[in-house]
Amino acid sequence: MPNRLAHETSPYLLQHANNPVDWYPWGPEAIERSRAENKPIFLSIGYAACHWCHVMEHESFENPAIAHVMNEHFVNIKVDREERPDLDQIYMNAVQALTGHGGWPMSMFLTPDLKPFHGGTYWPPTARGGMPGFDQVLRAVAEAWRTRREDLSSHADDLTQHVQSMELLERSEEGLRPELLDEAASALERVFDFTYGGFGRAPKFPHAMDLQVLLRVWRRNRKKVHLDMVKLNLDKMAQGGIYDHLGGGFARYSVDERWLVPHFEKMLYDNALLAGAYLDAYLVTRDANYARVVRETLDYTLRDMTDELGGFHSTEDADSEGEEGKFYVWTPQEVAEVLGAAEAERFNYVYDVTEGGNFEGHSILNLPKSLAQVAQLRGWDLDELTTSLADSRAKLLQRRSQRVRPGKDDKVLVSWNALMIDAMARAGAVFREPRYVNAATRAAEFIFDQVRRPDGRLLHTWRRGQAKLDAYLDDYAYLANALVSLYESTFHERWIDEAVRLADMLLKHFQDRERGGFYYTANDHEQLIARNKDLIDSSVPSGNAMAATALIRLGKLCGRADYSHAAYETLELAVSIMERSPTAAGQSLIAADMHLGPFHEIVILGDRNQPDTREVLEALYDSYMPNRVVAHRNREDEDGAASVEPIFVGKPLQQPEPTVYICQRFTCQAPVHGKASALARWQAMRSVAKSE
Repeated sequence: MPNRLAHETSPYLLQHANNPVDWYPWGPEAIERSRAENKPIFLSIGYAACHWCHVMEHESFENPAIAHVMNEHFVNIKVDREERPDLDQIYMNAVQALTGHGGWPMSMFLTPDLKPFHGGTYWPPTARGGMPGFDQVLRAVAEAWRTRREDLSSHADDLTQHVQSMELLERSEEGLRPELLDEAASALERVFDFTYGGFGRAPKFPHAMDLQVLLRVWRRNRKKVHLDMVKLNLDKMAQGGIYDHLGGGFARYSVDERWLVPHFEKMLYDNALLAGAYLDAYLVTRDANYARVVRETLDYTLRDMTDELGGFHSTEDADSEGEEGKFYVWTPQEVAEVLGAAEAERFNYVYDVTEGGNFEGHSILNLPKSLAQVAQLRGWDLDELTTSLADSRAKLLQRRSQRVRPGKDDKVLVSWNALMIDAMARAGAVFREPRYVNAATRAAEFIFDQVRRPDGRLLHTWRRGQAKLDAYLDDYAYLANALVSLYESTFHERWIDEAVRLADMLLKHFQDRERGGFYYTANDHEQLIARNKDLIDSSVPSGNAMAATALIRLGKLCGRADYSHAAYETLELAVSIMERSPTAAGQSLIAADMHLGPFHEIVILGDRNQPDTREVLEALYDSYMPNRVVAHRNREDEDGAASVEPIFVGKPLQQPEPTVYICQRFTCQAPVHGKASALARWQAMRSVAKSE
């Protein structure tokens, strides 16, 4: 018989609906039962695309004997970390304090008042490889609860106090220093792999925000090493097996140092963030390969990860037909069946498809050499090779589409959607690609139509017509930032009005007015054992850092000093993290670079349907000038959103069109008139930026 999870919408919870474990979703029913029966809680947190979550389910949660012990001694709660990141943060902090490491599945034992006292991650069903068996852990915890409850309760109190104390950061007395950026770049340089790219050793995760930090520091100091680090990292990832050479998009991480063997799950957030990093690198270098990667990644999202109503789905599993990576790997014979012998021989040579394989007897497509190197070595014409391989990839993608696809988590999360909205909007403007801008617009409209409450407050998650769970800091901050990008790509002022409404909700419901920064949950959220402040980047940007980023941009566009002040207080709170752990503070460093400036407020007046104004706008989109906001109207007297009106005040349209105003801290230079003068000004602004 299905358990209570059968009534949930989360694909991860539904995966466990037929376990013999008497699972509860997180909520009052489970907590009240724990208190009434004085039983400890076993809390299991994971997500749908998590390989080891699947393993623990098959080994333990489907095992009737283990399930019997769980049901007899514990109230068992299953949580989707993507639905409840608030719970995940709190109890992951506890697991890391207990064990020195974290990960998923997270396995935590709680007292009936929700305080953690023991935990870990994956346990095998019985002891092996030096690890205790889950069966042993369950019986030991049950016995300790029966015989040493006071000791466990005391330990739980201490651990809870530790988790609560983690949020007590103080604002820096020194404030933001320009040297923070150079110091961060030097620290990144010390842990960089100058052979294969990336930071640290295997397993290697993409560090999109850190690469964007390096680009910003390079723009300030023009040190070649910083740009070289970005290029090497992006080149190696795009050539490696972590990148899907047929379908586009990136897997979550590489298990080896060379980016060859990925953990094959694909996450929406990784692809959004990496698309943004490759886009920035394209603007700096004009490397067509970076533009190709952006396009292929966004095309993958539109093709395979977009709901029919416009939202973006969350993840694709690593596994299909019970095997990790089976959907993605090839043998020489399989390639030859599709391409024919001659074409297959060339393709297999280029993409490293061999008889022995590079992954469990099969081959993960990758480029050991760049196409330019291959063409030179083999005496092939590069243009002809590029065209031929593109045709081969299209044929193989069509054949691959007939395979059994990995499972997909098709829920729509506001925060992750916002990251993709930002990437789509920015790329659409740079590439003059309406379908990307349209996809960003459609996703934003979907969120406001389907994933918010009647009072205008956001909800966090939606799946198949059901939206639920009050939104978190990430949802508000990421979406406010994305709407600024969407406005700058369309100049539809509705998006600034919506962004301002979100920012005002941030200040009202999430801000810590005494100590600075923002709590992860709203002031009317369910009361938990701790109220986190999210100041450290994980695989996604810190909510506080993104709030600062959005508030800086909106403050400049809308003349809102309260936004700028809140952003500065937030960044002051993150200074110690920027100093100690720059790889955990990429988004904070990006926001710090914005605050330190120079930062330009640019107003362009003129009919964008006319060639001169359109060319001026497009040249601005094509420029790597990350510290700027752009406002545009066809006429100075055009009716628009009240929130953005201040930036246009006192700026008349003059002839010849367009008229461009360039301001810093709302002090403007003399206006620039006409296309030639505007284009010359963009060229001058591309020069080295220096701190104010």
